[in-house]
Parts: sequence; structure tokens; C-alpha cells
Amino acid sequence: MVKARSEYSLGLLFGVGAYVFWGLFPLYWPLLKPANPLEIVSHRAVWTLVFCIIVLALLRQLKSTLAILKHPKKMVGLFATTVLISINWLTYIWATNNGHVVEAALGYYINPLIIIAFGVLLLREKMRPLQWVAVGIAAIGVTILTIDYGRLPWVAISLALSWGTYGLLKKKLDLGALEGLTIETLISLLPYGFYLFYLGNQGTGQFGNGLLLTILLISAGAMTAIPLLLFNGSTTRLPYSTIGLLQYITPTIQFSIGVWINHEEMPTARWIGFIVIWLALATLGTDLMRSSRAIDNRIAQ
Repeated sequence: MVKARSEYSLGLLFGVGAYVFWGLFPLYWPLLKPANPLEIVSHRAVWTLVFCIIVLALLRQLKSTLAILKHPKKMVGLFATTVLISINWLTYIWATNNGHVVEAALGYYINPLIIIAFGVLLLREKMRPLQWVAVGIAAIGVTILTIDYGRLPWVAISLALSWGTYGLLKKKLDLGALEGLTIETLISLLPYGFYLFYLGNQGTGQFGNGLLLTILLISAGAMTAIPLLLFNGSTTRLPYSTIGLLQYITPTIQFSIGVWINHEEMPTARWIGFIVIWLALATLGTDLMRSSRAIDNRIAQ
């Protein structure tokens, strides 16, 4: 009992740490200016690969990870996830560096609803009544925000769709988080490495243009991998329902940064749209807790 409690506490610490880490990213990426989003993503991928290789070597898992390269089906799937995570990274960094942190937060708020939709449409899962209510409320919220923005919130939709699809494919691939990230960054090494080489050759790259900026660009690798390792440690120790509720930490921190630190515009209609989205998430959280208790009761019996 004591061991189980300590494992739960450690998992909670890892989970909160991961989501807080991700939530604070909007404060980090602007520090890498004047590097453009593609240059930042390129450094992020290259240095993440270096970081992952070092960690895998220390864990003596490098050989087994590289063995994945021999499986064509998995490599096709990982190529697709590489494209999706690149879209997600580019969109997110562009948004945080161009005054769209609040809209980026919206993307991660609606991501759980996108995952539910994927489950129904692609995996033929059945939605529970409260899930239908949550999706319906969220649709109203997105409609309000669309009217307020005068356009579809494309940043939010792009982030939610790319991350949701990425998660769906990774679930089917059934690979460890660190192993999958290593192969993904290895696949992207050629185009991103070539782009960084091109920038260096043209003299327009930011790497080496100041000690602090260079250190921050290199640190992008650790900044990407560390929260993923924390998240991976939490998923093996916490119930799914707890993980599901913890994920709202990230967009809440992002939203707070966008509104109260970056002072992004928040007209009344936008507040209403977000309140409706939060109502949908509260409904979804209620359903998640109820279903978790039902499962626990069945297991106990």
C-alpha cells in the first residue's frame, strides 16, 4: 500500500511537471528570436536527436531503438508521425512568436474532443451521453470564437488536428515515447539539417550569433525531450482518468501567459467562447471521472 501510494505521488509529480513544462513553452520560444519558426524547429529536431541518442545510450537502449529502422511498416507510420509533429511544432512556434498564444491554448483545450471524434469516426467507439453533450457544447464554443475572430481559428484547429492524429498513429505503432521521438527526429534530420546548413552557408542563420542565443538553440533539444520523459514516467504510474484531467494544465498556463503576460486581445465574445469551451471540458472531465469509478468498481468486484 505504501509503495503504491509513493508510486502514485511520483507519477503525479512527473505528470504535473510535464504539463507545466509544456505550458511554459510560450515564454521560451520568443527568446530564440530573431530565428524564424523553421530555423527553430530545425534546431529543435537536430538537438532533440542528439539528446535522445545520449539518453538511449545511457539506458543501453540505442541498439534496440535503431532496430526499428528494419521494420518497413513501422517506418511508414513514423514517417507520417514525423510530418504531423513537424506541422504541430511549426504552427505552435509561429503562434507563440506572433501573438497567438491564446489561440494555441484553444487548440490544446479542444484536443481531447478531437480525440473523441477520432475514436467515433475512425475506431468506431461508442460515445457516452455526457461525451455527446461535451462535443455539442464545444461546437457552440468554436462557432462563437469563429464569429469573433472573423475566420476559423486555424491555429487552434491545426494544432488540435495534427496532435490528435499524431497521437492516434503513435497509439497504433505502440512504441515507447523516447524511441519514437528518436526515429522521428532521425527521419527529419536530412531536411532540417540541410536547411540549417543552407542558412549557415548564406550567413543568415542565428546559430553562433551570440553565445546566449546559441545555447538556447541547443537547449531546444532538452526542452523537447525532458517533458516527454516526465510524461512517460507519469503514464506508467497514474490512472488514465488522472492523466486526462492533468492535460488541462498546459493550455491553462498558455492561456494565462497569452492574456496576462502577453496582453493579447480578449474581447467579450472571445471570453464567452472560451467559457463555453471550459464548460464542455468540465462536462468531459465529469464523464471521465464517472467512467473511471465504474471501471474501478468492476475490478474490485
